[in-house]
Amino acid sequence: MTSTNDQTIDLATLSGDYDIDPAHTRLGFVARHAMVSKVRGSVPGATGRLHLDGSDPSRSSAEISVPMENITTDQPQRDEHLRSADFFDVKGFPNMTFRSTAVEARGANEYRVTGDLSIRGTTRQVVLDVEFTGAGNDPFGNFRVGFEATGEISRKEWGVTYNAVLETGGVMVGDKIKLELDVEAVKVS
Repeated sequence: MTSTNDQTIDLATLSGDYDIDPAHTRLGFVARHAMVSKVRGSVPGATGRLHLDGSDPSRSSAEISVPMENITTDQPQRDEHLRSADFFDVKGFPNMTFRSTAVEARGANEYRVTGDLSIRGTTRQVVLDVEFTGAGNDPFGNFRVGFEATGEISRKEWGVTYNAVLETGGVMVGDKIKLELDVEAVKVS
């Protein structure tokens, strides 16, 4: 049993396969800009599948595909630059993907998910801290689950190295990128 949002859920009832709901899923990111502030953005439209094993979370898995053409920071000129070969090269590499390789329960509603993140044709391991945020039926009879995840990556490790040196000796774009995911998925079996 687990408790979340003032409800108690029998984890065994969560077992099954789920399709990620792109309309209610958000991949967000935060990057340092000009060594003085942060730029926040997101990439809407993620799709994929979760397999949950409520009795043995280590047998759970996740596969997610993110269409990089959708990247937005609410600044059109910057967004076009991010889509270019300087950053994500969406013409050559239209999707960023994540495939879990291990899931570890870390406490009530908390998990550590390790997996392979592919960006621009480079695949590296990443670790995400994941929190189960709730489950239940929607008004249409669909059973839904929610998760929040956070992590941090070095963009250079995926070949995203574009930068400009500032007069003060710093750089325009920081290397460390914080990831913030909100995932909602619908049970399909």
